[in-house]
Amino acid sequence: MLNFEFRNPTKILFGKGQIANLAKEIPAGAKLLMLYGGGSIKQNGIYDQVKSALQGFNVLEFGGIPANPEYEVLLKALKVIKDEKIDFMLAVGGGSVIDGVKFLSSAALYEGDNPWDILSQRIVTKRGLPFGTVLTLPATASEMNSGAVISRHETQEKFSMGGPGLFPQFSVLDPQVVASVPKRQIANGITDAFTHVMEQYMTYPIGALLQDRIAESIMQTLVEVAPRVIKDPSDYEAAANFMWSCTMALNGLIQKGVPTDWAVHAMGHELTALFGIDHARTLAIIAPSHYRYNFNGKKEKLAQYAARVWNITTGSTDEKAEAGIKATEDFFHSLEINTRLSEYTGDFKGTAQTISQKFIERGWNGIGERKDLTPADVEKIVEMSY
Repeated sequence: MLNFEFRNPTKILFGKGQIANLAKEIPAGAKLLMLYGGGSIKQNGIYDQVKSALQGFNVLEFGGIPANPEYEVLLKALKVIKDEKIDFMLAVGGGSVIDGVKFLSSAALYEGDNPWDILSQRIVTKRGLPFGTVLTLPATASEMNSGAVISRHETQEKFSMGGPGLFPQFSVLDPQVVASVPKRQIANGITDAFTHVMEQYMTYPIGALLQDRIAESIMQTLVEVAPRVIKDPSDYEAAANFMWSCTMALNGLIQKGVPTDWAVHAMGHELTALFGIDHARTLAIIAPSHYRYNFNGKKEKLAQYAARVWNITTGSTDEKAEAGIKATEDFFHSLEINTRLSEYTGDFKGTAQTISQKFIERGWNGIGERKDLTPADVEKIVEMSY
């Protein structure tokens, strides 16, 4: 097991009715900016619950943060923060809204001239404008980590950012909100969380026995509750386990002491930037090809995964490993998630070369757990995903 440090300062308020406790977590006298997405919270009752909980606070609002939070939209919110001298933010939404608020948290205190530099130059944020979250869509675990991903339509780029200053002060997780989430978004959330675990698990054995078992248990739970929560999002037990699994998948715990990959995300982000494909679905497109291309380096963990998550216990290491990849594809398909780029766009030709060239231009010459996947390898993996 590798050396590690672990600290997660985010306070979690989990369960029914926790939105009502918001006021206890926000500093008295704070000038608050409440940020949300396309307005679905006004149809499903979450907006009214939050506003009721915030009575007595000076609250401004900024809506319209899109899926794959857009830089140009966030700059408008940044102007409100500075003009109105906001000192606390509340993200009410899923990972996109929370990620957008994390960028704003960093940009609000950034002393440089161009906030995009935070992303393009991978500047680590050590101090940000304080914020909390009310989670409405389980998927990304942004409610309990310090990372974010921001898109810029103008340049067809999608970059990650983070730092110890970007943990939410608190996050409210009420599984009852899942009842109003569309089936497509639930499927995306399951796929996103499952792939988050895979990125931290599907590398090579390093003797981190507990980390492996925790990761496997999260994947097993997602597999178990997926059909239940898709069939009936108001099933509280299924929704609660779905929500907590998504949070645990990327709150920092299972990545400690182990090598991590993240090449699937690096390539998947480019598909979203180029075609606007849902983030989770880009991961499902890339992951099977990535594991097949890097089969020899990953087959021991793939075989372990096949045995422990899918109960595939017969055959050689190679046979179990390949069966594990196939089981993963079948799982995504059971969620009605397609796993080929050509199933999303007819303009896929040349995509592999475009992405490879972008990696070259950025100096991304080695990704993956061993930092040995070159842009030429990326090109082959993306081509395999057509």
